[in-house]
Amino acid sequence: MGLPPFRKLFLKNSFDFRVLIGMQAKQFIPSARGASPWTRQQRVSLLAWDCSWSLLCAWTPKPLNRWRLLILRLFGAKIEGNPFVHQRARIQVPWNLTLCSGASLGDRTNIYSLDKVTIGRRAVIGQESYLCTGTHDLYSVDLPLLTSPIIVDYDTFIGARAFVLPGVTIGYGAVVGACSIVTRDVPPETWVAGNPARILEKVNHPPF
Repeated sequence: MGLPPFRKLFLKNSFDFRVLIGMQAKQFIPSARGASPWTRQQRVSLLAWDCSWSLLCAWTPKPLNRWRLLILRLFGAKIEGNPFVHQRARIQVPWNLTLCSGASLGDRTNIYSLDKVTIGRRAVIGQESYLCTGTHDLYSVDLPLLTSPIIVDYDTFIGARAFVLPGVTIGYGAVVGACSIVTRDVPPETWVAGNPARILEKVNHPPF
């Protein structure tokens, strides 16, 4: 049976999710449409995480960053050195997150870490940016969950409200403009912007 017209139109004008399958994305086949891809134990762990962040971290002032990092570590996040996590940052699955020294998650950033997310040294994720490692196979009527990791290399800057799709690697020293939609890898030391994000300029940063 063919796809409904509205879905054909959507797929024609959006990122081709079949690319993710070719990139060896993880695929979760539900037992029935709408069924959770998570086990009971995973759902309990995610509930505990949501409650803990709300009760222990979401209200804390900026100077209590070390406390927030401690809670993240307790829930399995890999923390290297002393990154910064804003109290209003949203992290979906902390045990899939790696934060390197000097990295920064800004106000209301959303790390939708259904798969691995790695934030490199001194990388800045601007306010309300969204790093999304999950989507659905829109070519299947069951809409199975697809996930693929995101890597943000060192010394990168992601502007406010940018959206990064699953499977994307942003190279070192790159800059992503505000409100951009990043659908594919960004080469190192490159400035990109737009929807979809396109290369604006190639720059060479001084060595650190």
